[in-house]
This record gives sequence, structure tokens and C-alpha cells, in this order.
Amino acid sequence: MTDPAESIDRVERSQHKTLLRFITCGSVDDGKSTLIGRLLYDSKLLPDDQLAALAADSARVGTQGDALDFALLVDGLAAERQQGITIDVAYRFFATARRKFIVADTPGHEQYTRNMITGASTADAAVILVDARKGVLTQTRRHTILAHLVGIRRFVLAVNKMDLVGYDADVFAAIAAAYGDFARAAGVGDVVAIPLSGFAGDNVFAPSPNMAWYGGPTLIEHLEALPVDGAARQARPFRMPVQWVNRPDPEFRGFAGQITSGVVSPGTVVCVMPSGRATTVARIVTGEGDLDRAVAGKSVTLTLTDPVDCARGDVIAAAAEPPATTDQFEATLVWMDEQPLLPGRGYWLKLATQTVTARVRAPKFMVDVDTLAHLATRTLDLNAIGVTTIATDRPLVFEPYADDRALGGFILIDKLTNATVAAGMVSFALRRADNVHPQLSDVDPAARAALKQQAPKLLWFTGLSGAGKSTIANLVEARLHRMHRHTFLLDGDNVRQGLNRDLGFTAADRVENIRRVGEVSRLMIDAGLIVIAAFISPFRAERAMVRDMLPPGSFVEIHIDTPLATAEARDVKGLYAKARAGQLANFTGIDSPYEPPEAPDIRIDTTVMTAEEAADLIVNRLML
Repeated sequence: MTDPAESIDRVERSQHKTLLRFITCGSVDDGKSTLIGRLLYDSKLLPDDQLAALAADSARVGTQGDALDFALLVDGLAAERQQGITIDVAYRFFATARRKFIVADTPGHEQYTRNMITGASTADAAVILVDARKGVLTQTRRHTILAHLVGIRRFVLAVNKMDLVGYDADVFAAIAAAYGDFARAAGVGDVVAIPLSGFAGDNVFAPSPNMAWYGGPTLIEHLEALPVDGAARQARPFRMPVQWVNRPDPEFRGFAGQITSGVVSPGTVVCVMPSGRATTVARIVTGEGDLDRAVAGKSVTLTLTDPVDCARGDVIAAAAEPPATTDQFEATLVWMDEQPLLPGRGYWLKLATQTVTARVRAPKFMVDVDTLAHLATRTLDLNAIGVTTIATDRPLVFEPYADDRALGGFILIDKLTNATVAAGMVSFALRRADNVHPQLSDVDPAARAALKQQAPKLLWFTGLSGAGKSTIANLVEARLHRMHRHTFLLDGDNVRQGLNRDLGFTAADRVENIRRVGEVSRLMIDAGLIVIAAFISPFRAERAMVRDMLPPGSFVEIHIDTPLATAEARDVKGLYAKARAGQLANFTGIDSPYEPPEAPDIRIDTTVMTAEEAADLIVNRLML
């Protein structure tokens, strides 16, 4: 019978154990599931209160039963993977007498690289598995680079399946040397190589009698000895991104969030970023009562002594060492979508609790994961790693990712599909973001519009080539001119002869074409003009981007809706014939898509309406 005092002592010791988060990664079939199965199975043989029941069960089973149990566990993990259950990140818990562990089990398939990044983003260490029969592979290198990029600094090279190469010391030495050369070139400094067999258990928990030539630690000995970064996070300046404003009653106003770094107490002088307004912490409120002190990792509600303006997305920080703000920065991107990056397109950027619109410039370079060479590129494809600059529509509160994962890591989200398309790491703010400031004018847009006695608008005509956009837009401008309205017509062909003559017709160039036209249109709206823009503008995202650039209500989307067969039959410029003959690539409607507006402000059906009738309808509808 277990002594109650001994059980209590065991529980207390368990509560004070440190927690290490690590990720297992590598190429497909390197043995990740088998190794995790071995860790889970062997850990229950150690005296730990949380696994006492499992330990008792395994003690009742003989040696043959232990081997059978482990085989069943490994088979179960393999079955999960075959069924796709662990295609998402699976987190497993186990413990030893010295430490608690959470291991992120991620798939090794290249198409699921995004899952590996998810697991690595919160890990303290990475166990990179290599099949001793195959050596270092491309996916081995890719996972190493990605783990290093997301902030992991401690690596274990687990040369697995040594039993299948006869426990050959030379095989291990060659793999360790090859990986070591690559790791040093990639900037990975802390690497420990361990030869092991996940299935046989060699050098996992106990030293292997089959590898007497190896004198280093077992895998679990090394993981138990690794330092965790809790103390380092507490030593950094205080930061707490605000998740929500808590107002359970009119007399209470608290700001809730998780402390990402530092320590806070009542009386701590803080500032609310990005405004920079200084105040003092009054209380630290939790569900268990007020605290005298809270540290990194703790979720709390803070009350402040002053009625400062603070909302979700703001960051409460140490006033003496506030974080930086910027709207332009350099970042490393890992592209995770099957559709390539379109430079200039607006994506949602989420960093901590902040959400802004971001536009990604064409990459400076991409990284070849095999050679680490910097390659020229204009976009990023699935699983590509590149360095680029990003501009946001308003300032972000940030820290370089190397200093703070929470305020330096972000994701990009497609605005239309809501899919996460990239993970990013902030490197540094661009100096031009600090040196360029808006220049105020005594004559503002409202004064210019009043002088012209009109409401500035952007009439955006979109539709297939040959739909009649330019014809109808020209008639609309003529009617407005006769009404003494101040207008300017921007036509796709004309703009490409000057402002955008350097752009082609790839998807990325089309995005940049519309971005530039949107910026010009914004300036003309500020001048008080009615702008008429006739562009194919095939992508909804870019039309939405232009709408977002302008004051609310000033963007009018007009869909010149003409069936492809009708537009192709007209073919005034002969472009469809060239596209059908393969002489014109990326032509909208043929080999490049057109995304029609889902809810245009005005829809013109040119199969039932003449161009003159369409122009009259548009002018009458808008009453400009």
C-alpha cells in the first residue's frame, strides 16, 4: 500500500518540475512516431505520480508483455498517421523523475510544412530525426532552417534506426559531420548528435550496449538537462498585448491579456502602445483573486490608475523600455499556400492581438534550403522561404523576432478565403518608416471638393477584355463634362504606356498595376475630382484593396457584365485570337482567371443594353 505522505511528496515534486517543450521533425519515415512511442512507453516505467497507474499496469505485465505493449503503441501511432489524424500537430505529454515534457508530433511530408512551423513556434528545442540508412535529406535541412527561423536555438540530431545499419559508428560519424557542416552554415550553433534506435530503445532512456563506442548522453538525459527560457522571458521588459477590455460592471475597467515577457506589480509605471500614454498599474486581477506580482506566461486583467484610451491590439508595456512601432519592416516569410505570393496584394496580418492590412513587396531573395544560397525571385511558392519588406496600413507595435517571439512573429491571411498563407518573422523596422511623415496642407480634400461643387468619386469599371468598359467609361465622362463636372479618365491601355509600362501581365504584375492605379486615384480623389477608371482588374482582392484606400462611400464598383463568348466575338484588338493561338500568355478569360464582382454597386448587362443606355443609367443612378 502506498504511503500517503510519500504520494503527497511526489505530487509536490511533480508540481515544481520544469516543463520543456520540444518538437520532433525531419523527413517522412525517419521514425518520429516510433521515437515518440518509445518516449511515452518508457516514461511510464519511471516513478511519477501522473503516470503511476500506467506504471502499475506495465509492472503486472512480463517482459514479453512490455514488448507487445510497445508494439501496439507504435502501431497505434502509425495508424493515426495513415488516417491523417496527426496531419495537424499532435501534442503528447510525458514526464520523467526530473522534468515534464510536451512533444509536438508533426508530419514530415513537404506539403504539411505549415504544421511543422505551428509546432516549432512554441518549442524550446528541436529533435531532428535522420534515418541512418538515408542520411541528411532536403526535408531535414528545410526543417532545421525553419526551426531556427522561428526561434529554436537548441537542436538534437537524432540519428535513428542505428539497428538497421548494424550500429556502425562510421555511419553515425559521417551523418553527424554532414549535418554539422550544414548547421554551422545555417547559423545553428547548439547541436548535439545522438545515435539511437527508437524501436529498440537504444540510447533513448538507457545507454545502448550495442554502441559502446558512443560516450555521450542518452536522448532523455540531454532533454532533461536543457535549460528552459522562462527565466530569460521574465528578465525582459514587461509586455502584455491586450486581448479584450473587461467591463463586468460600470465601476470596473480592466485590460485582459497574457504577459509575454517581464514582470508586473501594482505600482509599475507602464505605457499603452502605440499611443505612448503613460499610467500606472493599479491592480492585477485573476479568477483566484488579486496578485502582488505576475510574470511572463500568466494571463491576467490589469486595471490602471488613469482613464487612458486602450483597446484590443494595444500593448501595455514598461514605460521605461517601450517596444517600437512601425508601418514598414523587413521580414522573413515562409509561404504556406498553394497559390503563390502576389506582391502588392492586401493580406490580413495578425501579430499578437493586432490585425492590420499588409502589402508585401516583391521578395529581395529566397533561400535554397539545400545550399543556403540567396536566389533572385519575384514571388514565393509553397514552402519557399524568402526575405521581403512589408508595409501596413497603420503602425504595428513590435519587437524583432530574435528578441521576442510573441511580438515578432505574425501570420498572413488571405482576405477572401480566410486561409493562412504565410508565417513571418519581423527582422527590423525600415529607417524610411521613421523618416517619412505626412505633410499637412492648409487646403484639405473637403475644401477642394467644395470649390468644385461636387462629391469626389472613383467609378471603377471592371469586366473582360472587349466587354465595353472603355467605351462606356468614355461616354460617362462626356456626359459628366457636359454637366460641368470635373473628371479624369484612367484607362488600362493608356496607363500601361506610361506609369505602368514596366509591368507585364502575370498575376503579380496585375496586382501591382491595380495598386498603382489605386494610389493615383486616391490622390485625384483628394484633389476633388470624379475619377473614372476602366480596367479589367480581374481579382476581387485588388478591387477591394482600392476600395480600402479611399474614404468610405467614394468607391463605386461598376461591373460591365459581358459573356466571354460575346466579348471574344467582338475581339476588336485581336487579342483573343492571339491568346487562343498561344501567342499571348496570361490573357484574362483564356488562361488567366476573371473573378466577377459578387455584389457590384452597378451591374451593366451589355447583351440587353447599348453603351449609350448604360452611360445614361450610370449617370442617373449616381446623380453626379
